[in-house]
Amino acid sequence: MTKKVIFLDIDGTLTEPGSNQPPKSAVFAIQKARELGHFVFLCTGRNFNMLSPLLEYGWDGYAASSGGYIKCGSELIYDCPMSERQKQTAMDILKENGVFRTVECRDGSYTDEGFKVFLKEHAKAGENSELLRWREQIEQTLNIRPMQEYNGQPVYKIVMMSPSYEQLKEPKRVLEKEFAFCIQDQGQEEFINGEIVNRKFDKGKAIERVCSYLHVSTEDAVAIGDSMNDREMLETAGFGICMENGSRLLKEIADDICPSVTEDGIYQAFLKHHFI
Repeated sequence: MTKKVIFLDIDGTLTEPGSNQPPKSAVFAIQKARELGHFVFLCTGRNFNMLSPLLEYGWDGYAASSGGYIKCGSELIYDCPMSERQKQTAMDILKENGVFRTVECRDGSYTDEGFKVFLKEHAKAGENSELLRWREQIEQTLNIRPMQEYNGQPVYKIVMMSPSYEQLKEPKRVLEKEFAFCIQDQGQEEFINGEIVNRKFDKGKAIERVCSYLHVSTEDAVAIGDSMNDREMLETAGFGICMENGSRLLKEIADDICPSVTEDGIYQAFLKHHFI
């Protein structure tokens, strides 16, 4: 049996979005796969602070911050925060255009409180009120703090929420040479949710860096994800799997689709493809 290097996204893949509790079936599958000699890594947009509650389940390493911070075992093999110039330029142009920001550092995340104020002002009986409840839950679960508490720590990624595509035009013009804009496929126009990620890394490059460190071909890598920030991961790995609860666009490029995160998707995928 060829040993595989398996990369798992977290939110919407290993766990329900914003949760730190994977299904027992997924934990069992990961443990059994490692016992059989496969490597299993987290490959996530979460920073180290956000993913750390999941480390108790046992991994061969992780790629945090969309590939900006990578550890194999106890070895740090890649560490690439934004430069001070990059950070300040991005923060300023987003603020000037009314785009709400969450900066993700290694050990903490900080968000514009103005986003929740905006939602409260516009939260009638529709999507805004639901989005407000979701946002407050995510911030509590993942320990996202107010921007006033940010003290200048190195930033690996900026998560953005824009009221419109129009407000992203100028930030994209200014930043797109150095940063990729990953827009989530949400099927609605009212809020544009996405990430700004340094072009020096992404989840696909993280797979390449880990496989190079392990002296394994990327053809023996398996990537499992659910959203468009997993696209490079699925394109780089020799085999890519999308969750049934995942993005329509990601399903189009996946080699297979497994059941949703709430229906033992990871376990079913590991079983189907003989990782356990």
